[in-house]
This record gives sequence, C-alpha cells and structure tokens, in this order.
Amino acid sequence: MNKEEPKIEKPKEEFDSKLLDLSRVTRVTGGGKKLRFRAVIAIGNKEGKVGIGVAKGKDVAQAIKKAQRLAKKNLIEIPLLNGTIPYQIEAKYGPSRVILKPQKRESGIIVGGPVRIICKLGGIKKISAKILSKSRNKLNNAMATIMALKKIKYAAK
Repeated sequence: MNKEEPKIEKPKEEFDSKLLDLSRVTRVTGGGKKLRFRAVIAIGNKEGKVGIGVAKGKDVAQAIKKAQRLAKKNLIEIPLLNGTIPYQIEAKYGPSRVILKPQKRESGIIVGGPVRIICKLGGIKKISAKILSKSRNKLNNAMATIMALKKIKYAAK
C-alpha cells in the first residue's frame, strides 16, 4: 500500500521584519568585560500594524530572534485614511522629536532613516515626516515614531 502523506504548507509569515540597528554592548565587571549584542527590529504587516522589539543576546542570531518575538508582542494599530494618517502629529521620546504630516497627493514616503522603515512596514503610503532633533540614535527615533503613531486616536471613514 502506498499512502500519500498530505502536503502541509507552512503558513506564510504574516509580518515583514527589518533590522533597524545592531550594536555590540559590553558590561565591565570585576572578572573582565562581558560582550553582548543588542538588536532593534521593526515588524509590520503593511496593512496598519507595526511594532518594535529591542533585545540583547550572547550572539547576533539570539538577539535578533528575541527582538522579533518582543516586536510581535508590542504591535500597535495605525488608523489609516486613504493610505496616510488622518492628521499631523508630533511626539518626543528621550532626546528625539519627530513630526508626521499626512499627504493628499501621490508623493510617496518623504522621510529617511528608521521613520521611513516604520511607515513602510505599517502600510502608510503617503506621508511627509521630519526628525526635529539632532539625535541620530536609531532606537530613539524609531520609538518617537511609534509614540506619534500611538497618539492618533481615530480615522474618519
């Protein structure tokens, strides 16, 4: 008898992920220096959900895996209105300040750095943004963007 096993397809990963920052961190103890890696990952489904995860691990792969797991726990919902946000919003996280402005015309995403990645992963197609602070810390700029997106209350449908 020749029984065919049913082909089980793995479900497609519903979230896309992007590595925002990877850094070596050391902790100095009495016995010497302890080396670890810190990963900052943004995930999103390009339909209004986005999240950020920050984790440390003994090696790069472990840090990335932990950060992805944390990012899935910290998902937020973005109220979208015709591919953009409903109104202008500003937020601050640590020293970083970010301002997000909706766009009516088809101009795309006019912003750079981690703000651009978060907007793309969140499904925002038309937005203009500016990082107002001099801070170049990718983690703080990403968190300021998430704070701004959390502040948006509703979208008039």
